[in-house]
Amino acid sequence: MADTRWLTESELGAWAAYLSASHLLERHIEERLKADSGLTHAHYEILAKLSAAPGRRLRMNDLARKVVVSKSGLTYQVGRLEKRGLVERTTCPSDDRGVLAVLTDEGARRLERSTPGHVAVVRAFLIDRLTPDELRSMTRIMSKAITAMTSAPAGPPLRAP
Repeated sequence: MADTRWLTESELGAWAAYLSASHLLERHIEERLKADSGLTHAHYEILAKLSAAPGRRLRMNDLARKVVVSKSGLTYQVGRLEKRGLVERTTCPSDDRGVLAVLTDEGARRLERSTPGHVAVVRAFLIDRLTPDELRSMTRIMSKAITAMTSAPAGPPLRAP
């Protein structure tokens, strides 16, 4: 632990602000989605990714990458959506081992019903609070973090550079 680079006061402040803001925003989104459509945020994200996909369908592996969840976690969530008639699973025509998640018409209707509230929360608590320059900075900063995390090898976290 002697070689650990501890966070400075300003770094700790930035980290704490990020955590609080992201958790609070997530809570507001979750509450709004449940009130509007009975969806969790995880379910909303799955339906949104399927809605944007060609033919409203994606291979489960691709969907897991897009919603940034483990394959087993996605299987569980898709199973819950399937029980509600919002998603169907089918075999991939080009690969018998592949499984597709397909957005049903009811899933599309549920997504359509919940999207205005989702957007309203994101706008009210984040987007409309920032200037265009701040939004560009946020995009640049988060993109750097995403690149670092997606290019990191699997396994225990690396030591800071």
